Amino acid sequence: MSRPIVAIVGRPNVGKSTLFNSLAGQRISIVKDTPGVTRDRIYTDVTWLDREFTVIDTGGIEPDSSDIILSQMREQAMIAMETADVIIFMTDVRQGLVDSDMQVANMLRKSSKPVVLAVNKVDNFLSQSMDVYEFYNLGIGEPYPISAEGKQGLGDLLDAVISHFPEGAGTEETDENPKIAIVGKPNVGKSSIINKLLGKNRVIVSDIAGTTRDAIDTVITRNGRDYTFIDTAGLRRKSKIKEDLERYSIIRTVSAVERCDVAVVVIDAVEGITEQDAKIAGIAHEEGKGLIIAVNKWDAIEKNDKTMKEFTDKVRSTLSFAYYAELIFISALSGQRLPKLFDTVDAILENQAQRVATGVLNEILTEAVALQQPPSDKGKRLKIFYMTQVSVKPPTFVIFVNDKKLMHFSYQRYLENRIRDSFGFRGTPLRFLIRERQEKDSPS
Repeated sequence: MSRPIVAIVGRPNVGKSTLFNSLAGQRISIVKDTPGVTRDRIYTDVTWLDREFTVIDTGGIEPDSSDIILSQMREQAMIAMETADVIIFMTDVRQGLVDSDMQVANMLRKSSKPVVLAVNKVDNFLSQSMDVYEFYNLGIGEPYPISAEGKQGLGDLLDAVISHFPEGAGTEETDENPKIAIVGKPNVGKSSIINKLLGKNRVIVSDIAGTTRDAIDTVITRNGRDYTFIDTAGLRRKSKIKEDLERYSIIRTVSAVERCDVAVVVIDAVEGITEQDAKIAGIAHEEGKGLIIAVNKWDAIEKNDKTMKEFTDKVRSTLSFAYYAELIFISALSGQRLPKLFDTVDAILENQAQRVATGVLNEILTEAVALQQPPSDKGKRLKIFYMTQVSVKPPTFVIFVNDKKLMHFSYQRYLENRIRDSFGFRGTPLRFLIRERQEKDSPS
């Protein structure tokens, strides 16, 4: 089950960013005593009592402000309320209950989402208890006194937050099916692909960009094997979003990619590959997931004998960082080449789990070094002692060298290419860890 999302909302300068930083365990949000400092939402993953969830820091809400920045933050926080599973509503015991808090509480009631009320800046729980009771007047439940800066009272607050999570949410998944995340910009046909594979309309399909807001899991069986497909909210370019919704879409997409084994980045053949497509593919690449680039609506393209090659070259050029990705041309409308999606997924799953014996790896390494000498700098040459594979998903290799500063990226890519030439690994990234070892320590 996907990780629940918790949004921290409230008026400016009540300590939302301080609470966020305390939960994150590091200073991520800017903290300053000026309303409007936190202009963009920032998110981090948090674990409490073995429950994992994502916390979003938002800009402050000023319900009646005409100031453009505060107005934009109000919109952001409203989107947070729409997207979150649980909302932490922060207030300030020093300022007391103010009219703006009442207005925010009214907004939160309309969201129909679980709300946990935090009363911040309570430095002395005994002497300030009567001041905390005042916040019962908001009518949204028990106020939890906390000191975000002093990290007091956070345990009770988080206990209340996770009590609202759906059963099983934020716990380790027991589903052992291969997980396939269908990701991409809005309206490229992600939901249509799943519906075509299913043979029925499991996911809402609409020409309105952004119809799918949350990640949805669908189990599809083919040749006796179950696959869990995760349909996600589309990612959009910021310039196209009036309400800046794509930040929350990205949170859902990142969460889906983290859960998956293989990410399928769907591209609109009519529009062609874009910078946003590259950003989406980059999420899967950074997470070390298997990667398929599915060019959808291929049936809508006028073709000649060069069309596919030209499109392929453009994709490979734009996604040069993920040159290992598998590329397929499909049509969700007609079902063209959709069965190939399963075959490609199966091949990538096999490649992700592939292990290469150390002896065989070092035969390839010796040959590669003989064909192309390692780089040198200021008279000192890189020496590569040996290589071994240490893990899978993605396949990860440790290379022992005399000086890791001498391992240039281009030479590492050269070694990666030699490994791929020998063992394939199509569709999966490879990870390399460079470790220094003295020559006398290298195996004989």
